[in-house]
Amino acid sequence: MRTIIEPFRIKMTEPLKMISREERCAALAGAHHNVFLLDAEDCCIDLLTDSGTGAMSTRQWAALMLGDESYAGSRSWKKFEEAVRTITGMRHILPAHQGRAAESILAECLVKPGDIIPSNSHFDTTRANIEYAGGGAVDVLCARGLDTALDAPFKGDMDVEGLERCIATHGRDRIPFCMLTVTNNAGGGQPVSMRNVREVKRVLARHGIPLVIDACRFAENAFFIRECEEGYKDRTLLSIAQEMFSHADAATMSCKKDGLANIGGFLVCNDDAWAEQFRTLLILREGFPTYGGLAGRDLEVIAVGLFEALDHDYQVYRHATVEYLGSRLVARGIPIVRPVGGHAVFLNAAQFLPHIPALSYPGVGLVNALYIEGGVRAVELGSVMFGRIDAAGVETPAPLELVRLAFPRRVYTQSHFDYLIEVIEEVWRERSAIGPYRITYQPKLLRHFCCHFEPPAP
Repeated sequence: MRTIIEPFRIKMTEPLKMISREERCAALAGAHHNVFLLDAEDCCIDLLTDSGTGAMSTRQWAALMLGDESYAGSRSWKKFEEAVRTITGMRHILPAHQGRAAESILAECLVKPGDIIPSNSHFDTTRANIEYAGGGAVDVLCARGLDTALDAPFKGDMDVEGLERCIATHGRDRIPFCMLTVTNNAGGGQPVSMRNVREVKRVLARHGIPLVIDACRFAENAFFIRECEEGYKDRTLLSIAQEMFSHADAATMSCKKDGLANIGGFLVCNDDAWAEQFRTLLILREGFPTYGGLAGRDLEVIAVGLFEALDHDYQVYRHATVEYLGSRLVARGIPIVRPVGGHAVFLNAAQFLPHIPALSYPGVGLVNALYIEGGVRAVELGSVMFGRIDAAGVETPAPLELVRLAFPRRVYTQSHFDYLIEVIEEVWRERSAIGPYRITYQPKLLRHFCCHFEPPAP
């Protein structure tokens, strides 16, 4: 059949609350015009993130009841360890309460002041953890990844020649490792090809530099490889994921994405010396190495969810959902990053609101307009999140001004997306009325989570 249906039935529902436009305006003002500071119950369709916001399956709920809460060496830990090792092939498996905890341990153990960490694109907490340790997070994205209108596969690839230049410029001794984010969230949810993984590894091996994969959406990336890269059409997603990890020396993961869990993550590696450092800090910060800040029931849920994310029928449905929204926005002339990513549709805020300069934050204007119009919460991925401020206080805008509509897994139905299309279309029609914003308060790191904005005067 041509119609792609959800590969599941719904057994439990959660009511949505729709407040009035006036109430939304008041709520946004009370949140200092930062949607991160809104109450979740005031958001009708919440697309702020796909991290930890998905619906668990019956198998995950059943597994949760089997949780062994023993402090050390629980049965639940053994299931978790076996699942992660089967997929990644790594010798050392260290659970953590979420991905940023794994990133923090990685950075604190391996990054020294003055070090440089190249990546196809660092996401927010990865970049912040590297910078907090005194390092520099450098993006080496392929050129086509910056062309939001180009409808081409694997725009999340790293620029291999750019990586060579980065190593030549900074020197091998200043690069303790290189990262690949799969899929490339900051670049529009674009996937990384297996060919690029191999080429990046080949360059790094020649210089003796380890490769670390940021694997939050590894299953979605495996699906893209199967669908778009020659030689993979008849492969299982598990075998593709295993090949991808075989080129890495270590990996971090938030299991709140392709672990289909509400909490959890891991740090894995093959190097014994690295593992000793990681384990010491894990015990200090997270907990004993066989639970790492997680309850046994969480370990059970992740052990099931990692394999559910690798189910082909699930990924077909997941990508069809994203394609459904993306194709209808393109048909209406609304600018998005093309092709659509695996977990989100990214609106091009710079093209949506060309009258707003980058440092007046068009992404924030668009995010707030979506909320006021229809109670839809999205997130800015532009100069607020990725802009740079130097020691003199001079701000440099981000290369892209995007708004991400991230889809929680197995949560919303087609009618929710039809409603979302109506909201976006209405904002598009009235886009000239959206004005600039300025920041009135900001912390030094990860400012987008907590900063305050001031809208244009009425």
